[in-house]
Amino acid sequence: MTVVPADQLMTLICDGCGATVTGAGSTLPDAEVVWTLVFENDWVGSPFASGPHHCPRCSVPAEADDGGLGVDYLDEVGDDPAGREPDLVEAVRRSLAETVVVGDRELVDLTEVEVIDPPGLGLLVRAHRDARQRGRRLCLVAPSRFVLTALHTMRLDGVFPVFDSRARALSGSAEPRVPRSRPHRPPAVRP
Repeated sequence: MTVVPADQLMTLICDGCGATVTGAGSTLPDAEVVWTLVFENDWVGSPFASGPHHCPRCSVPAEADDGGLGVDYLDEVGDDPAGREPDLVEAVRRSLAETVVVGDRELVDLTEVEVIDPPGLGLLVRAHRDARQRGRRLCLVAPSRFVLTALHTMRLDGVFPVFDSRARALSGSAEPRVPRSRPHRPPAVRP
């Protein structure tokens, strides 16, 4: 585990060199989602507590060793230039633009949305309100684990019905599941 919770603090540990940074746990309402701690300290890696995470010092040598791409950008080879931050809001905006209406449901396919940030969540909330004014339910299709965790963290998980797959959502007869808030349990600390 690369993030260790302790009282009101969380310690982020670099998987490369072991460097640590500690931040207030009160800004992280769900111990599983640590992206605010990661990004506020210019670290790179997973938005989840289980990592991997790398401090700025360890991420720079990795980028220099492989022609500037860095190990955290291997998935982007052939796409955007390395080092360019993905526009998270644009991914949500594209998904909302491709909304499909089936009966009283507006289906938003989030297959391409791996990570969501507060502005992206704001777009979903606005779209939910607009759909409700039209007498419809905004349903999320195939949201990632991170999106589901972010919704839970922001206590929005009961607002959006969820379909696990596009096929099930388009069938029209299947009912979405409405995620229920689960009680918050601190993660187990492994030695």
